[in-house]
Parts: sequence; structure tokens; C-alpha cells
Amino acid sequence: MKTQQAIRAAAVAIFTLALAGCSSWDGMSQRQKGAVGGAAVGGVAGAAISGGSVLGTVGGAAIGGVVGDQIGKNR
Repeated sequence: MKTQQAIRAAAVAIFTLALAGCSSWDGMSQRQKGAVGGAAVGGVAGAAISGGSVLGTVGGAAIGGVVGDQIGKNR
């Protein structure tokens, strides 16, 4: 039961951060948009792969943010 609670908490946190990032979406550069999107996707993937581990979620978000930033740089 604790794993599901951790997954839900991580999903809510990621959704909240993504929503907050979208509030200023129009003023963001392509790199910033890529980093936000990558962090959101990476966080969800990290939570799914690690079974809801906080470390896995944060690690996935960090890696996804870096990858998204680099992809946004090339657009």
C-alpha cells in the first residue's frame, strides 16, 4: 500500500510542477520548454521503473530535464 501512496504523491508533485511551469510557457525558450517536458516525463518514468521510489522519481526527473534541455537546444 505504501508504494501506491508514494506513486500518487510523486505523480501529484510532478503534475503540480508541470502545471506551474506552464503558467509562464509563452515566455520560455525552447531549451526551457524541453527541460520542463523532459523532467515531467523522466519523473513519471523514474517512478514507474523504481516502483514509486522517491529517489527513482527525482533521479528520473533530473535526467529527463537534462535530456530535454539538450534536445531543446538543437531545435
